[in-house]
Amino acid sequence: MVMDERLTAANDAYQRSVFGGDPGRLDAAERELDALDADVALHRGRLLHARFLARRDTDPGEDPRELPLFEQARNGYRQLGDTRGEAEALFWVGCVHQVVRGDDQTAVPLFERAVELAEAAGDRLTLSYPLRHLGIAAQRRGDLTAARDLLERSTVLRRELHFDAGVAANLVGLAYLAHAEGRRADATALLDEGDRLCAAAGAHGIAAHLAEARTNLQ
Repeated sequence: MVMDERLTAANDAYQRSVFGGDPGRLDAAERELDALDADVALHRGRLLHARFLARRDTDPGEDPRELPLFEQARNGYRQLGDTRGEAEALFWVGCVHQVVRGDDQTAVPLFERAVELAEAAGDRLTLSYPLRHLGIAAQRRGDLTAARDLLERSTVLRRELHFDAGVAANLVGLAYLAHAEGRRADATALLDEGDRLCAAAGAHGIAAHLAEARTNLQ
């Protein structure tokens, strides 16, 4: 098993202090472990969210561990001054409220703050996520113009990053918007592009959403 370099650094700091009489690296090592704790909390939360998405059609119940993990990650990154990490964790906190709990009112301010932090950190991938979910919230409240603008901004970022599966996911929403606006040919073209991107990326989960959208929009 390969040990995380931050654990290796913590072990080295311990050895240097206890056996070498040099405690100079203890603070830095502890800070790295704080970052590791935040990373682990974030990724554990994401795994729980993936499980929720996989089972929600038959069991939409919330796992009570998910939100506290994301909040732990957010607090950890904030204390470390890690703006990029805080933006990502804050997005996931909002995602629990929107996707798991269906609470856009709570989620939207969290997504808006995540946008600010991701922009400040220059993290275009993370930025694409709260923009997407702000678009979903706008669509739900009937503001199709704002929804399209937000989803298109997210899609541009994902295209620039060659995140094809993420582009395809956005095209599902854009197809529904095009159909709602009476642009049926555009909706079909968006779904066709999404199918091509999914085939190239092996994004079978998104392909299923595209197929569902195609059926719903007939």
